[in-house]
Amino acid sequence: MLRASPGAVRVLDVRTPAEFETAHIPGAYNVPVERVGEYADEIGDVDAPLVLVCRSGQRAGRARAILDEAGLRQLHVLAGGLETWMAAGRTVTRGRERMSLERQVRIAAGALSAVGAMLALSISPWFAAIPALAGSGLVVAGLTDTCAMGSLLGRLPYNQPTCDVGAVVQALRAAGVAATPLTKTH
Repeated sequence: MLRASPGAVRVLDVRTPAEFETAHIPGAYNVPVERVGEYADEIGDVDAPLVLVCRSGQRAGRARAILDEAGLRQLHVLAGGLETWMAAGRTVTRGRERMSLERQVRIAAGALSAVGAMLALSISPWFAAIPALAGSGLVVAGLTDTCAMGSLLGRLPYNQPTCDVGAVVQALRAAGVAATPLTKTH
């Protein structure tokens, strides 16, 4: 097991690689929530508290449930996510601007609804099924806190990792005593 200095933590950002590239907490490691389960054993080798981060806290909560189920402890979710971190004036590492997954979902659902409605009005009422399905999917996403459309959009090349997730996990494991205290400002 790796040993960390007292009070040290590792920050695990579970957003898409595109979102991570846009802005992240300095020293954070990026493992998308969809990949956390397959690396649970390796992540479990880190002998330091893990703070899970996403944009608002929702995906970090899902990642925590996955890692809890795998038997990991010392897991924490950054309340309010990166949005709250930045609102508090904390430093972030910025990269190329990318569109968040949540915004991509809103655009796709809105486009499906608008196109379906126009087709239903102009060609056939059967096209009304498109906005009905998009709206139903949004209701299910809200009730279950999962999003099939977000999962599909996350697989697009635009949202794919620019690095090897396995290598990121190995770097997390090998971080030794070098850690990111949450109280430190950069």
